[in-house]
Amino acid sequence: MTAFNNVYKNKKVLITGDTGFKGSWLTIWLKELGADVYGYALPPLRDEDNFVKCNLNEKIHHINGDIRDKEHLFKFFDEVKPDIAFHLAAQPLVLESYKNPHYTFETNLMGTVNFFEAVRGTQSVKVAVNITSDKCYQNNEWIWGYRENDAMGGKDPYSASKGASELITQSYLNSFFVKEGTANIASARAGNVIGGGDWADYRIVPDFFKAIEKNDVLKLRYPEATRPWQHVLEPLSGYLNLAMKLFLEGKSI
Repeated sequence: MTAFNNVYKNKKVLITGDTGFKGSWLTIWLKELGADVYGYALPPLRDEDNFVKCNLNEKIHHINGDIRDKEHLFKFFDEVKPDIAFHLAAQPLVLESYKNPHYTFETNLMGTVNFFEAVRGTQSVKVAVNITSDKCYQNNEWIWGYRENDAMGGKDPYSASKGASELITQSYLNSFFVKEGTANIASARAGNVIGGGDWADYRIVPDFFKAIEKNDVLKLRYPEATRPWQHVLEPLSGYLNLAMKLFLEGKSI
């Protein structure tokens, strides 16, 4: 309980996208830290999803909602009056973004705008963190990792939408959250994440277990590609540490 200086204990924490893979694990961790968790997200897609398997609907204050519905989101923020907010609601798949670019951009761009507008209109919020992706960087096919000051980019709609979400975050930071007394905001980026309860399409580890279940051959979509992997708890620890720093140190970090 003292791992994060008890920052989350008895705090109201609102998570958009709590029914998703990372969102559900963040919900579990925050509950372990003693937070009062409120979730806003689309319903789970499958009975096998982590949110369902862990029966989180019975353990937190969750409502079904679309991040594109700003009035509904604003009402939820106003009712909850959270201390801390994490934004994870998104269209998270590269291949899906080719199939439905309009939905991807509308969700990942205007969803970010709606989130920060809700934060801006809710005085109780002390900290807000927007979770994006390492796909936000211009892909130069480097052999080393990207740095925070590298150029934004995106050849596919998903990557472009995440780069745009980063620019939106910076715009809100510089336009509305500079003054003392306003919420302390930031973004956080992670790469390819693995862990229990992830059954999303177009992901190698879920594909592996689906193939076993069907007694089928695993098909590699891009066998020549090299991908870094991290367990879901690794980026989540970063998100929690970042929000803790913002809560304790404010705009000085």
